[in-house]
Amino acid sequence: MATAPRPRTSTRDPEELGRLLTAWLSARLPGAKATNVTVPESNGMSSETLLFDIEHPEPPLTACALRLAADPSAYTIFPVYDMERQHRVMRLVGEHTKLPVPRVQWLEPDPGPLGAPFFVMERKDGRVPPDVMPYTYEGNWLHSASDAERERLEEASIVLIAKLHDQFPVEEAEFLASPGDGSALRRHVEAQRTYYEWVVRDVARSPLIETAFDRLEELWPAEEGEAVLNWGDARIGNIIYEGFEPAAVLDWEMAALAPREVDLGWTIYLHRFFQDLTVMFGQAGLPDFLRRDRIEARYGELTGHTPRDMDFYLLYAALRHAVVMLRVAYRQVHFGEATVPADPKDVDKLILHHASLAAMVQRSYWD
Repeated sequence: MATAPRPRTSTRDPEELGRLLTAWLSARLPGAKATNVTVPESNGMSSETLLFDIEHPEPPLTACALRLAADPSAYTIFPVYDMERQHRVMRLVGEHTKLPVPRVQWLEPDPGPLGAPFFVMERKDGRVPPDVMPYTYEGNWLHSASDAERERLEEASIVLIAKLHDQFPVEEAEFLASPGDGSALRRHVEAQRTYYEWVVRDVARSPLIETAFDRLEELWPAEEGEAVLNWGDARIGNIIYEGFEPAAVLDWEMAALAPREVDLGWTIYLHRFFQDLTVMFGQAGLPDFLRRDRIEARYGELTGHTPRDMDFYLLYAALRHAVVMLRVAYRQVHFGEATVPADPKDVDKLILHHASLAAMVQRSYWD
């Protein structure tokens, strides 16, 4: 695990981006200059982030972060990057909830200045639980923390999700509803099917993912419950912490209108994904952190809503993650970082967590 190559995250030149950013900024704030332009090592494989400062007598922001849509020539993870949608979500969450969402500033829908649309927001300082190597692996600040400190972080993070679901007025989230007919959950799942079809266009399909979709139908909730604003990528790796308290909630590109359990399933499963990887590579990880039973119980206490049908929602989270991981794998193939198995029956092995997804399909994972 320590020597596994990290997938390429960008094909852009950071220095060139810095020059283009300064030109764009000076047109909006005459005399302004972008300084200390950096690309964080933790940049993801979807949207990219630039950090910079503004030099100007009266800047609206001084410390800034810029969220840039993925380079369309770089075998993108998602088919569409709607920066206006993300900008709107963050603005509305900041207006209607007590979540620490960075204040958004400029939105640039024109791809001309930097090669893709982007928006600028305030930059928050703090620490983020790492993905590479994952925070469940030895040698990072969260793994080295005490049990009491991790409990504080876990509690604060669950409170954050509960506040989002309870405080945000659902009528303000209607623009996030997935297209199509039926309930919010049905449309959400159908949107994932559409995404999967895009991922496997012109490449080998995944029998495991398709079987998981079939199993979802068998486990479909009898009562789906109310739809609320879902963060979408609800996990601690998308939170900046000051000490062990959330200072900024990031990455809203997957925000959606869906039942509460969609976010909860993602939070629980994404931790288990990292925990399973850590155990697979010979370490104990953090088995008592972000446990399913504790998250479900605490969320129920905070909101009065007892999470239901969580086997369905956890399978759905693992399935959604599998589609993303399959796209990441095919992206690595595109850049010569991986190869497709010679036997079509082994295509599922491109999915990093294929074994745990298969166990969920068979309903043996949580035993």
